[in-house]
Amino acid sequence: MPGDPKPHAGSPPLPDLLGLLADPEAAERLSPLGDRPVCVIDVEAASRDAALPDPRAGILIGIDRKGEAPAGLDVAFDVLLTPAATPGPEWVRVDAAALDAEAARLEARALANPFAASIYCQVLRLSERLSFADGLILESLAYSTLLAGGEFRRWRGANPVRRAAEARDGLVRSERMRDTLRVTLARPEAHNALSAAMRNQLAEALRVAAADPMIRRVTLAGEGPSFCSGGDLDEFGTADDQAMAHAIRVTRSVAAIVHGVAERTSAKLHGACMGAGIEIPAAAGCVVAARDTIMGLPELGMGLIPGAGGTVTVRRRIGRHRTCWLGLSGERIGALQALAWGLVDAVEDEA
Repeated sequence: MPGDPKPHAGSPPLPDLLGLLADPEAAERLSPLGDRPVCVIDVEAASRDAALPDPRAGILIGIDRKGEAPAGLDVAFDVLLTPAATPGPEWVRVDAAALDAEAARLEARALANPFAASIYCQVLRLSERLSFADGLILESLAYSTLLAGGEFRRWRGANPVRRAAEARDGLVRSERMRDTLRVTLARPEAHNALSAAMRNQLAEALRVAAADPMIRRVTLAGEGPSFCSGGDLDEFGTADDQAMAHAIRVTRSVAAIVHGVAERTSAKLHGACMGAGIEIPAAAGCVVAARDTIMGLPELGMGLIPGAGGTVTVRRRIGRHRTCWLGLSGERIGALQALAWGLVDAVEDEA
């Protein structure tokens, strides 16, 4: 079909790849429209090639086989893999024997949804130069684009809506005690999956703190086995007006409200914290995770990118490259890994 990505036959020889990356007319080949939407390259060779550009169309994965984790490669690459014991914040540590397998896994995941993967990398690159608010706008525009795309339609077709969206009151509980506001997600039977109604109630509860400087402490928590398992999957793609959905997503952004009161806000995480379940609390000034907390950004597998602020909030905590890896890989990380990366600020037996 026109517009479908061409089959990918593996990485070309290194000299040819470097030449392709340096060719300004090769942008289409390095996009989902071409045959090289993902390029895997040894960073030792890249560091010797001063002409290596930022591949704005394609996805570039760098492998450090020597375990030296050299600095200065962050601009060109989207993901950097190294076996170094204590690499810099732009690197993801992988055992030396598993480097090629991990690169191949990332490549396969990206090629399964190449438009979503490319847009994810583009949004992360551009977002580094934007304010918090502008980054959220960029993310939402990209998210709406992908909701209208074929990759998401394919996922939705394979995962039909199971039930109508829930719109009852009481999905969020708000309690004020003197100068402290405790906001609790209260949909435990669904692991606090964030529906539109729940998002609206959460935004309303948190706006109280934004409007009242006498509230000196805000605590965000979740009732039941999980803090928040992510967005309510049964609502994904059900809006019939994506322009309006974008406007609502931006003006009712919970991540933006949390960011506005970040210095007063603590998030208490436990259990599943997927998608929105980590994207929103990552905007808080202090994030405390229980030891059983599991975090991840699974949206790429649905033909989407994070849509609750994660390309801004998570990126600001762990950097563009680790955020890119988290989304491309679909991997779930535990509380201790999140602490080492700075995605959470403390780990407790019970958050």
